[in-house]
Amino acid sequence: MNIHQLILFNIILATSATSCIHKNNNQNNTSNITTATQQQKIEQIQLTERTRGFSRSIVFTPSSKTTNTNEEVANTKISSSEWKAISDLAETIDLSRISDLPSPTTGRHSDRAMASSIIITSSGKEYTSSTFDSGHPPKELEALYNAINGSEKTKIR
Repeated sequence: MNIHQLILFNIILATSATSCIHKNNNQNNTSNITTATQQQKIEQIQLTERTRGFSRSIVFTPSSKTTNTNEEVANTKISSSEWKAISDLAETIDLSRISDLPSPTTGRHSDRAMASSIIITSSGKEYTSSTFDSGHPPKELEALYNAINGSEKTKIR
């Protein structure tokens, strides 16, 4: 083997080794991202609504719903399908931006509306929405807000 063939062989060997390492790193990064997405799990969803003289909180967990209206607490079991429906809606929200979502109205500033917020616990971390008027959530939270209130309205009837 002459010197030119040896140099060419080393270049080819080094290039193919680098390519394999790069490919493995990309595969590892993809699987890490997939794992991180799968690990993000909704654990609890809470709606709070308050004004002077009135407060209400509805808390959903995978197996129960707790409603606290002016310190009167009611616990009920929920079905896995009800939890799945509500948690699926929560999963569609960009939790890292939930606190920055603008409220479409400002009635809560003068007690014309209850001040409301949604708190989602995911993978052990709480994400709290910006405060909004009861009945008028940011559009990104509207489906979740309506699902939470829909379950409460169903119970009242």
